[in-house]
Amino acid sequence: MKIVIIGGVAAGAKAAAKIKRLLPDSNVDIFTDDTHVSYSSCGLPYYIEGNFTDYRALLVRSVEEFKAAGVDVHLESKVEKILVPQQKVLVCSSLEARLVSYDKLIIATGARPFIPNIEGYNDYNNIFTLRKIEDGISIRNSMLKAKHAVIIGSGYIGLELLEAFVRNGLSVTVLERNDKIISTFDDDMSDFIRKRLEASNEGKFEFHTNEIASEFVGKNKSAQSVKTLSGKEYFADLFVICTGVQPNIEIAKDAGIEIGSTGAIKVNKLMQTSVENIFACGDCAEKRHIINGKNVWIPLGSTANKEGRCAAMNAAGIYCEFEGVLGSAVSRCLNTTMSMTGFTEKKAIKFGYTPVSAIVSKLDKVGYMPDADDIILKVVADKITGMLLGGQAIGAIGADKRINSLASALLAHLSVEEFSSNDMTYSPPYSTTIDPLINAMLILKNKLETS
Repeated sequence: MKIVIIGGVAAGAKAAAKIKRLLPDSNVDIFTDDTHVSYSSCGLPYYIEGNFTDYRALLVRSVEEFKAAGVDVHLESKVEKILVPQQKVLVCSSLEARLVSYDKLIIATGARPFIPNIEGYNDYNNIFTLRKIEDGISIRNSMLKAKHAVIIGSGYIGLELLEAFVRNGLSVTVLERNDKIISTFDDDMSDFIRKRLEASNEGKFEFHTNEIASEFVGKNKSAQSVKTLSGKEYFADLFVICTGVQPNIEIAKDAGIEIGSTGAIKVNKLMQTSVENIFACGDCAEKRHIINGKNVWIPLGSTANKEGRCAAMNAAGIYCEFEGVLGSAVSRCLNTTMSMTGFTEKKAIKFGYTPVSAIVSKLDKVGYMPDADDIILKVVADKITGMLLGGQAIGAIGADKRINSLASALLAHLSVEEFSSNDMTYSPPYSTTIDPLINAMLILKNKLETS
């Protein structure tokens, strides 16, 4: 069997490795326009910060390792067209253009940075986005010579870069078009995050919300400032745009493959597209939300790996269903961990639920422990059914483990009543006698009973 995979970062690389284990005699080719294959893009902010200095630590599997396993990797080779009736792809590189046939095709083209319409974006060399290894290298090299940075966007990547820049001695200005930073969280939790970060006193940085970047200004190929629609101007010698990503769907769309309502490639539970022998996985593909079964698009590296494995199994003729996503995520900025899973309160309203929520702020462990710190938890449930819908956590330590527990509960479709009886561990270095998450659940349970 001849299997062609377009894209080789997370989903594509996982798919290739899985197929070769399942079908050792198959011919597997990865075509990517990238200069690297199989790497952790989520680790790029930590490379920029200097947690490690050799970017090669991000590489999961090299071209040579793939070759040894029987997978041919073609770097800097862009698939320009999918010829569906002929079961061929047109591949272009610096050396040639050629047609490559396939029996099964896996599209793992990922996502690319979303670039807002900012005049002058293409005119200067010190304006960056962060997606690929080359981006990380360029940002780090520029950071080591810079004194002030402007970050446009305050999502996970924007805040992770804020930490990287502050820890390297830069002063930082963060511009956010919304009235809240990290707007994927509920507004009240976003406010807690902002207050906690601003109280950290780690370096010199500022948040400016309701600011929409409109124009870069500079000279000699170097931007010196960015202007906003409000008429303000922010000066720096390093600029990074962190305004989210969008799925790479163009090659699928041009081939007549169906695009879903979210703007990503439509797939079924088998990761199969509207064309029977073509699969899609990772950030280019639409997902199904575990809670309500609705189609969503949530680009996450962890999800991409699971989807790549599932697509590979079905391409190999072994039945596998991808159950969907919860959107579980975690990030860190200046000793503050931010984590979430499932629906926020505002997302629950959008999907037609009548949400009830509870927020607790408690010590994450017994108060006499020297590293005890505040943790803030918000849990959300449906008023009508009492079913858990999601949660968010903020703290120095332990926010991730609480959200992981909650994610397991959401996967099992537990009610607040059921989770409230959870037998969570206790020891002074790890928790209070009643864990903050259980405390939040008990408050939520009382609210549901009296509402």
